[in-house]
Amino acid sequence: MDHSPAYRLRRFLNWFPLGLTYAAMYMGRYNFNIVKNDIGAWYHLDKAQMGLIASAGFWTYGLAVAFNGPLADRIGGRKAILLGALGAALVNLAIGFMFLGTSGTQILLSMSLLWSLNMYFQSFGALSVVKVNSTWFHVRERGVFGGIFGIMISSGYFLATTIGAWLLASFRSWTVIWFVPAAAMAMMFAVDWFLVRNRPSHAGHPDFDTGDGSDAGSADETPLPFRELMQKVFRNPVIVSLIFAEFCTGFVRQGVMLYFTEYLQEVYHLGKKEHLFWWTGVAFMFGGILGGLLCGWMSDKLFQSRRPPVAFIFYLIQVVMLALLGMSFGRGTWGGQVWAVILLGLTAMFIFGVHGMLSGTASMDFGGRKAAASVAGALDGIQYIGSGLTGFGLGSLLQRHGWDGTPILAGPAAHQPAHAWVWVGAIIPFSLIGAYIMTRIWNAKAGAGAH
Repeated sequence: MDHSPAYRLRRFLNWFPLGLTYAAMYMGRYNFNIVKNDIGAWYHLDKAQMGLIASAGFWTYGLAVAFNGPLADRIGGRKAILLGALGAALVNLAIGFMFLGTSGTQILLSMSLLWSLNMYFQSFGALSVVKVNSTWFHVRERGVFGGIFGIMISSGYFLATTIGAWLLASFRSWTVIWFVPAAAMAMMFAVDWFLVRNRPSHAGHPDFDTGDGSDAGSADETPLPFRELMQKVFRNPVIVSLIFAEFCTGFVRQGVMLYFTEYLQEVYHLGKKEHLFWWTGVAFMFGGILGGLLCGWMSDKLFQSRRPPVAFIFYLIQVVMLALLGMSFGRGTWGGQVWAVILLGLTAMFIFGVHGMLSGTASMDFGGRKAAASVAGALDGIQYIGSGLTGFGLGSLLQRHGWDGTPILAGPAAHQPAHAWVWVGAIIPFSLIGAYIMTRIWNAKAGAGAH
């Protein structure tokens, strides 16, 4: 698409703050992953119990995003991102004060409730980004946007992991890990208020036909009736296939991200306060950026804006990366630790690439301008339903069988895992199922005929 330099600049000033907000919200979402084993150790909660907190949050997100998708389509992406950022900031603040003042009584229940509330507000993030950008990017540009979406996600992981590790190493109390994301989200709320607009015409530029089957260049923002919206989502066989694929993506993504800190600590003896752990965030960021950009470029340039073939390739490479994570390379040695960090970054590259492509790009392609947030909600929602199984399900499996088949009920220090096949063995089948689903919609492509 040929856009004027003024338009491209204004579009940048729209999506870049949105991306920073989404990254800040990730910082206030994945801080739990970084600190959950510290919480468990402090309050004597095992992997299965901490997994219950994670599952409560994941499933709240999964249900909320399905309902908030149509809500974001109705109120607009700008209002949705403002609501999500402010709400998540306040809840992170409340969690920090809770840990400062609690004596440990009912911590499992209290944290589950507050974490679920945080995830409710977090559910507005992806919906808002997709909804706003569905009017600013033509379908032929959306593969590139999928890469941008992957960068947003990767930056969020970088902030959560790297800044989180630095905070844990620099401050005596781990409660600080809740206050910094709250401040970041509050700051981005203010930036979005002044810069983000729902569509080009709201920023002084003409609207245009985005090529996804929406009303061509129409300024009509009348929301679709709820029934018609649901039919648009659930009667489209491509969208239904993507929903099942994103369930698999959710299990793979959170199966890795929820337990990578324990994996590094218990298998490779790499603690969060060590300098090398800081590089895990860098590895996630660069892996996610490369994966998102490569996935977007391949779909736009090699497959004529078809998303499934690229997702199929990335799903299969996930299997290879996960298998390598299951092996043991110099456990406890510096070289082995470095290799583990690199492998996590490579794994993230192919997980985040698929996630950005399906949730960030395909949702705009097949939802169109008026249903983009609803399709994103369906995809993101089912993804977090799958993610919820990694909380208590995968947590219980690891608690009973350990990383290598040896129970860790006596504590992680009581046994040196020989490998991590139990962990990756539970995740790999979901990557294979995701790849198979992509073969069923191999030639699906957005356009007027898709609707």
